[in-house]
Amino acid sequence: MGDDARPAFVLHEHRRPRHHFDLRLEEDGVLRSWAVPRGLPRAPGENRLAVEVPDHDLDHLGYEDEDKSVADTGWWEEHDRTERRMIFTLHGRDDPARYALIRTGDGWLLRRTLEQPEVSRTVRRLRPTAEPPDGPAPKRRSQP
Repeated sequence: MGDDARPAFVLHEHRRPRHHFDLRLEEDGVLRSWAVPRGLPRAPGENRLAVEVPDHDLDHLGYEDEDKSVADTGWWEEHDRTERRMIFTLHGRDDPARYALIRTGDGWLLRRTLEQPEVSRTVRRLRPTAEPPDGPAPKRRSQP
């Protein structure tokens, strides 16, 4: 399970046989999985096809090979669930994002919800900036 007993998620990027992504959510001791041909929706209200695929073992969380890499990883939280949809937030490498998986007959639709989590500046991850110059800063001469 993810840190602090939070359920983990991983987004795998597959390069072969056809480029696509797999969204895997930890649940009940397995990774529930959906193939998402065009990747996660980026804009609120945007939809993407999601094809449910067989569950994977938890050891698949960090699995990579020459054709598959980890595009994102972290933990997820569920907000609401019915038989026809699940609303959840992914907390990965970037700011958190809320999605809905919606059952459409035999398939699924992955939607980035219009309502997105607010990101506090104190919670936002610090990203590295330019390296500091070597050595201490030069001392200023005092004016007489």
